[in-house]
Amino acid sequence: MATLDVRPRLLDALSVLRDRVDAARFPLPLRGAARARRNRAELLAQLDDYVIPRLRSPQAPLLAVIGGSTGAGKSTLVNSLVGRRVSEAGVLRPTTRTPVLVCHPDDLRWFAGPRVLPQLARMWVPEQDDGGEGEYAAGAGLGRGEFGVRGVGGVMAGGGRGATGVQGAPGRRMTEELHGGEGGRPGREGHGGARGAGEERGRGVGGEADEASEVSAVYGGGEAEGPFGAGYGYAGGGGAGGGGFGAYDGAGVAGSGAAGSGMLTVRIETEPALPSGLALLDAPDIDSLVARNRELAAELICAADVWVLVTTAARYADAVPWHLLRTAKEYDVTLVTVLDRVPHQIATDISGRYAELLQRAGLGHVPRFTIPELPESAGGGRGLLPATAVAALRDWLERHAQDPVARVAAAERTATGVIASLRSRLPALAGAAAAQHAAALRLAGRVEEAYERAAERVRQEVAAGEVLSGDARAHWRDHGLDGRSDELLDALTHGLTSLLTCAVEEADERSADAWRRDPAAAEVALTTAEGAAGAGGRLGVIVRRWRRCLEELAEEETRAARAGQAGERAGSVEPEESAALLATALLGGRRARTAGENLADLLGAQSALRLCDRGSRLLATYLERALHGERERRLAPLDQLTVPLDQQAELIAALSVVQREKQREQEKEEETAMAREMAMGKEGVSG
Repeated sequence: MATLDVRPRLLDALSVLRDRVDAARFPLPLRGAARARRNRAELLAQLDDYVIPRLRSPQAPLLAVIGGSTGAGKSTLVNSLVGRRVSEAGVLRPTTRTPVLVCHPDDLRWFAGPRVLPQLARMWVPEQDDGGEGEYAAGAGLGRGEFGVRGVGGVMAGGGRGATGVQGAPGRRMTEELHGGEGGRPGREGHGGARGAGEERGRGVGGEADEASEVSAVYGGGEAEGPFGAGYGYAGGGGAGGGGFGAYDGAGVAGSGAAGSGMLTVRIETEPALPSGLALLDAPDIDSLVARNRELAAELICAADVWVLVTTAARYADAVPWHLLRTAKEYDVTLVTVLDRVPHQIATDISGRYAELLQRAGLGHVPRFTIPELPESAGGGRGLLPATAVAALRDWLERHAQDPVARVAAAERTATGVIASLRSRLPALAGAAAAQHAAALRLAGRVEEAYERAAERVRQEVAAGEVLSGDARAHWRDHGLDGRSDELLDALTHGLTSLLTCAVEEADERSADAWRRDPAAAEVALTTAEGAAGAGGRLGVIVRRWRRCLEELAEEETRAARAGQAGERAGSVEPEESAALLATALLGGRRARTAGENLADLLGAQSALRLCDRGSRLLATYLERALHGERERRLAPLDQLTVPLDQQAELIAALSVVQREKQREQEKEEETAMAREMAMGKEGVSG
């Protein structure tokens, strides 16, 4: 094991790396994006479920995950290794839906909390006093708040208040076994539901057991305080509701009363016959027809110290297990293979062929066990294999679990293999992140380019006097013949709004056409059309604001001209007249040369020049604001995709720190080993 002064630094580096991987996003449908998303999820599962928990608790029991294809006999193998039925086996596929973890009672504390597999709620079935198996469903908070319907043990929660507020006995028993003390105080405001063990505060919703569900009630949400700190609330699953749980630290999750809903669970069994230091986990099928079962199987494999692949004489060459075997080899996982259900007549031939395939794949060193095809009655009529059939595998597992050196070696090898695999996995993830960022920049560039051209078009057409056309031009002609200033301003406002709207529509068409030719925009192109909806109304609001500001400028300059009597008619001019002439001069181009002259006559040359200069800057500001706002609306879908600029750099930097700390750990281990050898050598000489 590494020295204590190095391990915390490596853990800190891995935690930072984990957060960087969690923050990585690959939303654009680029080539390789789907693979990057899968790799990210797999890496997170390995770091959360195995590497970090294992490095933090190197003394924890060895977890052997029994995985394999549909019908390979995984559950029967687990039952046979344990010596009794703990996992349901049968002909219906898939049989294993809820994973089953079996450990020695002394090791329960390692698996009852969210140390490993934190995304799975725990369900615990206590050993029956009368030796009966009972049922796996549990009713929470029934009657007097006690668990134990139809011979059922309780889930990991305290007894409920129920109708009378009495603490349930199995809940109290669970508290005493886990925490070494008396059960928690009775719950309040129980709602007929279970209260968590260990002095819990919170609410759970109880319900009767549902025979159609594999688990009738798991955990209800709740906030708890107990010997281990803040409470950990799990969602109810399966039947009519869930009970409360308050034994371990973590955030509460709301319970669910819907049948078949709630968090995924792992059922925990304890068996004194199983050696301390070893836990077995029966995983769902890796090739299950149910997608969530396949995903869960992969997550469980990521949490394994030892992965036991179970295949059969009929399916040992299937592609799915071999893909996982090659992946396990890449990560240097501690592997064991079991060739199950092998007919006696061809056992030697099949075993030899399987060994040859393993050798070709570079896995010839992997321990291999063969189990013959036997009738169910061979195990004493209990659906178990004879003890002799699984003796070799059981001995191998017990030896690695009970020998401290072998246990540490198996766990360290798997953890070290995963960390070593980061050297190739993180750069690939960072490369995919860089491709995402480049694609997002490319798509944004298309929009920005289109809107830059739109802005140039608006500037040119304003300078050419295109706004002073149609109704606006007619009102300008009538203006000298006692036309109304407000009507001229209305026409100019409408004309400027139309010009901006046409420019935005053209920019949208140009950017949409560019996005259609880019595969990266396949899933965000439709939102561009949504962003264009209502553009005319928004632009009209901005143009009217510009008009009000223009009128305020004109009124200000008109008051100043009146005070100084700068123009020939300054004393009698109205602010609306000045605003109309100013707007015409700014938007009319060469078509409205006389507007500036008339404004100078009204206010004086200096006042008119100052007003036109201020008005020109105001117009440029509002035109830029209008186009900028529409452009940002079109870019909003890309901003919502959360493709950070420094995503690639942060992944590579975090990897560098992990590699440096791992190298430091290895150097410390080598120094310790050398010092130990030197000390032993000196002892030998002195002896």
